[in-house]
Amino acid sequence: MIELTLDEIAGIVGGRLHRAEGHERVTGTVEFDSRALTRGGLFVALPGERADGHDFAATAMDAGAAGVLAAREVPAPSVIVPPLPEGEAHARSVALTGDTDGSGAAVLAALAALARHVVTRLSETGLTVVGVTGSSGKTSTKDLIAQVLEPLGPTVAPPGSFNNELGHPWTALRADARTRHLVLELSARGPGHIAQLASVAPPRIGAVLNVGSAHVGEFGSREGIARTKGELVEALPPDGVAILNVDDPLVAAMAERTSARVVGVGEGPTADVRAENVRLDEHAHATFDLVAGGERAEVTLRLVGEHHVGNALTAAAVALEVGTPLADVAGRLGTATRRSGRRMEVTTRQDGVTILNDSYNANPESMRAALKTLASMTAQRRSWAVLGVMGELGADSVSAHDDIGRLAVRLNVSRLVVVGEQAAAMHHGASHEGSWGEESVLVPDTDAAVALLRAHVRPDDVVLVKASKAAELWRVADALVKEDGGA
Repeated sequence: MIELTLDEIAGIVGGRLHRAEGHERVTGTVEFDSRALTRGGLFVALPGERADGHDFAATAMDAGAAGVLAAREVPAPSVIVPPLPEGEAHARSVALTGDTDGSGAAVLAALAALARHVVTRLSETGLTVVGVTGSSGKTSTKDLIAQVLEPLGPTVAPPGSFNNELGHPWTALRADARTRHLVLELSARGPGHIAQLASVAPPRIGAVLNVGSAHVGEFGSREGIARTKGELVEALPPDGVAILNVDDPLVAAMAERTSARVVGVGEGPTADVRAENVRLDEHAHATFDLVAGGERAEVTLRLVGEHHVGNALTAAAVALEVGTPLADVAGRLGTATRRSGRRMEVTTRQDGVTILNDSYNANPESMRAALKTLASMTAQRRSWAVLGVMGELGADSVSAHDDIGRLAVRLNVSRLVVVGEQAAAMHHGASHEGSWGEESVLVPDTDAAVALLRAHVRPDDVVLVKASKAAELWRVADALVKEDGGA
C-alpha cells in the first residue's frame, strides 16, 4: 500500500481516531490475519464465526502494526469506522464473516473505501488495473495474465481465488508506487456484486471469459448470469478495453454494453486474437497458432487441458494491449505454469498412477472440460473419474448431474466413482447411458471413495478428482498422492 497516516485513513473511510495521535504512519501491508502482519502494517479487525479480530488488536500491535481498522474501540491506536445501516451489505457481510451485528459490513466498507482511494491515486501515476470474470476459468486466467505481464514491471495478483468483498480490496491494497499492473478476478453471487467490486478497483481492461451454469440456482438463468457478468464491461472507461470471448454468444453480446474498445478472442474467424490449428499431445498439453494483427506465433502450453487455450487467448490479448510483441506473448505463455492449487494439479506416483486434482470447484462446463482432458490422456491407459456434487444449480441440478454421468460413458471413461447422494444423478445417468455394471458406483463419502480406489487402482491408471468445493474431494486426491509419497 502507499504510505498513509492513521489520520489520512480516518478521513478516507469516514472514521474517527481512537488512542491515536493521527501521525502514526502505515508503511507495511494491510492484513486481516494478525499472524501475517509485518512492521508498520495496518490490522483489519474483522469479526468471524470462530474468532473476532477485535480481540487480537493488542497482538497485532505487538507484531509491529502501526494501527488497527476496527468497528469498535480496541486497546490500540486505531481508526473506528462508522456503522452501516442494515441491508444487502449487512447480509453479505454476515455470509462472508459470520458476524451478526453488522460490524463486519462496516469494516469491509471501510476496507473498500481505502482500496478505492489507493487504486485511484496509483492509476493516476501509471497503474493498469485488469479485471477478469466468467463462470469458469477466472483463477487460471488471472494467473496467466500475471505471468505474461510480470516481465514488463511489478505485478500484483491475488493468491488463489481471492475474488470477493474481502479478497478483492485486500489484493488491491498490495499495490504500491512501484506496481505497474494490478490483476483482479471478480466473482458474484447476485446482481450488482461485480459492479460493486469494479467500483473498488476501477479496471481499464476488463475480460469476460464465458457464461456458464455456475450459480444458475441463484441467478435464475444463464441470461441472468450474463447480465451480472456484463457489469464488468459496463464499468470500463471510454478509453478502456473490453476483451470478450466471441465464441460465447452471451459474452459477444456484451459489446453493446460498453463504451470501451472491444477486442474479441476465440477460435472463430471473427476473433481479433485467435487460436488456429489447436492440437493436444498425450499429456493434454495444447499447441496452437496464436494469430493477431496479421502476425502468427506457435504456442505450446504447459498447463493441462484444451480449455486453457481460451484462457491463454485472453491473457495474450491483455499483454498485446499493454504493448507486448506477439512473439514475446507466445514465449511467455509457453513458460507459464499453474500457480493456484487444486486446478488440474497433476501428480504422477512412483507406480505410474497419475492424479488430476481439479477439486477446487465445479460446474457443468468445467466438469465437461475436465472429463475431456481425462479422455485425451488415456487412449492407452485406464481412466477413473471420481466426481462429486456441482453446487448451486437450482432446478437444473438433477439433469445437469445426469448429463455429466452420460458424458463419462460417451468419453469411454473406464470407471466412474460418484461421491455423495447429492451427486447420485451422475451415477444414474451413466447407468442409463450404457450397459454399465460395476463401471459406475455410488459411494457415500470421501472415505469410501478412498477405500475403493486403494483397492482397485492399478499402476499407470489416470484418476480425475473433481467436485464443488463443499464436497471436499481434495481429501481423495491428497490420499492418493500420499499413497506412495508421490514422484
